[in-house]
Amino acid sequence: MTKLEAKIPAGQLAEKWTNYKDHQKLVNPANKRRLDVIVVGTGLAGASAAASLGELGFNVLNFCIQDSPRRAHSIAAQGGINAAKNYQNDGDSVYRLFYDTIKGGDYRAREANVYRLAEVSNSIIDQCVAQGVPFAREYGGLLDNRSFGGAQVSRTFYAKGQTGQQLLLGAYSALSRQVGKGSVKLYTRYEMLDLVVIDGRARGIIARNLVTGKIERFAAHAVVIGSGGYGNTFFLSTNAMNSNGSAAMQCYRKGALFANPAFAQIHPTCIPVHGEFQSKLTLMSESLRNDGRIWVPKKLEDAQAIQAGTLKPTAIPEEDRDYYLERRYPAFGNLVPRDVASRAAKERCDAGYGVNNTGLAVYLDFSEAINRLGLKTVEARYGNLFQMYEKITDENPYKTPMMIFPAIHYTMGGLWVDYELMTTVQGCFAIGEANFSDHGANRLGASALMQGLADGYFVLPYTIQNYLADQIAVPRFSVERPEFEAAEQAVESKIAKLMSIQGNRSVDSFHKALGHIMWNNVGMGRTKESLETALKEIKALKKEFWADVFIPGEPNTLNTELEKALRVADFFDIGELMALDGLNRNESCGGHLREEYQTPEGEALRDDENFAYASCWEYQGDDKTPELVKEQLDYEFVVRQQRNYKS
Repeated sequence: MTKLEAKIPAGQLAEKWTNYKDHQKLVNPANKRRLDVIVVGTGLAGASAAASLGELGFNVLNFCIQDSPRRAHSIAAQGGINAAKNYQNDGDSVYRLFYDTIKGGDYRAREANVYRLAEVSNSIIDQCVAQGVPFAREYGGLLDNRSFGGAQVSRTFYAKGQTGQQLLLGAYSALSRQVGKGSVKLYTRYEMLDLVVIDGRARGIIARNLVTGKIERFAAHAVVIGSGGYGNTFFLSTNAMNSNGSAAMQCYRKGALFANPAFAQIHPTCIPVHGEFQSKLTLMSESLRNDGRIWVPKKLEDAQAIQAGTLKPTAIPEEDRDYYLERRYPAFGNLVPRDVASRAAKERCDAGYGVNNTGLAVYLDFSEAINRLGLKTVEARYGNLFQMYEKITDENPYKTPMMIFPAIHYTMGGLWVDYELMTTVQGCFAIGEANFSDHGANRLGASALMQGLADGYFVLPYTIQNYLADQIAVPRFSVERPEFEAAEQAVESKIAKLMSIQGNRSVDSFHKALGHIMWNNVGMGRTKESLETALKEIKALKKEFWADVFIPGEPNTLNTELEKALRVADFFDIGELMALDGLNRNESCGGHLREEYQTPEGEALRDDENFAYASCWEYQGDDKTPELVKEQLDYEFVVRQQRNYKS
C-alpha cells in the first residue's frame, strides 16, 4: 500500500505558503535550459503552466487534443472567477474566501491547499488585467464584481457570460509568446495514451497523432497533467464532447492514486434534456442567479397543467409561485451552493411540482429584475446568455421564464496530489480539474477558473522547481529505452484489440448506456443498493463493449471513432471507481448524497468521526478491486460544523 505524504508546511495557516517559498529549492537560469517538462492540456491550467514554465526558461512540450489551444474546454466557462480583492468593500478577505470554499466543499478539502488558493487569487486578477482580459467595469472604470453561490459578498470578476473564453485568450497569448520564443513546443491534435515511468519517476508519455494515427514517444524530466475532469462518464453533461478523463487514468494505472472519484458536481442551472438523441447539455451561468428568481407552482394542479401544455407560467399569479430557495434558505436565497440548489430542485420535481412536459425542470424568472432594473440593464448583464438560451429553446427569456434543471458539470475528484501538486508517481504533477485538491465535496461557482490559473501561474512554477532541482544532473532520456518500447507496445496492443472486435454496436451506444447507468444510480441521489447495481451493470456493459463494439476505418489514420472508443474504455473504469467510492463513503457530503444519510430537512449529513478523509484508490490491475488508501483531513484552524445557509 502506498503511503501518503501531503508535505504540508508547518506554521500558521497564513504563513505556510510564504514559508514554503522561502525554503524551497530553486533551479538557476542556466540549468533550467537543461530540463524538459511535458504539459498535457492547454486549458487554463495547462496553458498558464506551460507559459509560466517557458517564461522561467524550462523547455516545455505542450500537448492538446484540439486543433488549437484556444479550443480547450475552459473556453466554455461563463460566469466568472473569484478573488478576494474586496473591491465592493462588503467585508471580503482572503480568510473569508478560504472559509467559504472550505464550507462550500462541506469540510472535505485540505486546509492548507485551500488557503493558498485564496491567498494567490488576487494575483490572478492582476495577471489577467495585465494581459488585457476585458473584465466588466463599473461606471468609474474600476473592475466590477457580482455574487455567486455560497458567499454573501461580491467577489466574482467576469467578462459578460464569456469569462472562460477571455481568460483562455489571455493565457493563450502568454503561451503563444513562449511558442514564438522557442521555449514551448506545441503539439496540437495529439492525445496522451500512456505515462512512461522509469525507476519510479515519470519520464515521458506515449501519444497518438490524431491526424495521422502515428504513435509517438516523448521524453522529459517531469510530466504535468492538466487535462480536465471526467464528467463525461455520464455521457450527458455540460462538458465538451471531447472532454475525457483518459490522461488521468493512464497515470492511475501507472501508480498515481485517484482521490475522491465519487465527488462529482451537479450544476443546478442547465437547460433541461429535450430529446432522446441529445449528445450534450448546455450550461446557463450561475451568474443568472444574481437577478433571476427560481420557482415552481405552489399548486400541484398548476404544475400538472404546465406539464400538459395547457397553462403558461406567466399566467400564474405571484401568490401562487413557490420561490423555494428563498423560502428554505432566507440568508442566501437563490445563491446557495450548487449542490444545495440542485437537491432542492430535485426535491420539488420529485414531489410533482416540476415544469416542462417532463416535469423535470424549474423556472428561472427575470420578470422582477426587469421591472426593477429595466430591460437594458438586464440585457447588458446577461444578453449573450439570453441569446444562447433562445437559440436552443426557441423561447424568449425576457418574456417567458427560463426552464432549468440540474446536470453533471464538474468533478471535484481527480489524481491525488500533495501540497506541491505532485501525484504518488514521482515527477508526475496534476493541476486544475485533473487533481482533487482544492474543492472537497462541492465546488463553489467561479472557483474552477481560480484554481486552474492559480495552479498554472502561481503554484506549480514554484513547486516543480523543488523537484527539478535534484534532476539537473540527469541527462535527457532516449525514447529508445525499453520502458518507452514497452509502453508503446501496450498502447498498440490495446488499439489492435479494439479494432479487431468488429462487433455490431457503435461506441456512442455504449457510452450512452453507461451514462444511463451512472445518472440513474450514481447521480444526484445514491443509495447502497443503487451503487451496487451500478457496479454490477457497469461490469456487464464493459464486458459487452470489449466483445461487440464496432470501430470503422483504420488505426493508422484519422479515426475519431477510435479516439472515442479509447476514452469510453476509460470511462467504464472511472464509472466503477465512482460507484465504489460512493459505496465506501457511508455519509452525505457536498455533491455526494447518500439518501440513507440526510438531516430531517433533507440536507447532507456528514460523519466526521469516520469519513473525514480523502479516499484515495490505488490500482491493483485490470478487473481487480483497487485498494483504498486514506488521507486523514485533520483540521487545525477550522471547526467543522453542519453547513447552514439559512441564517
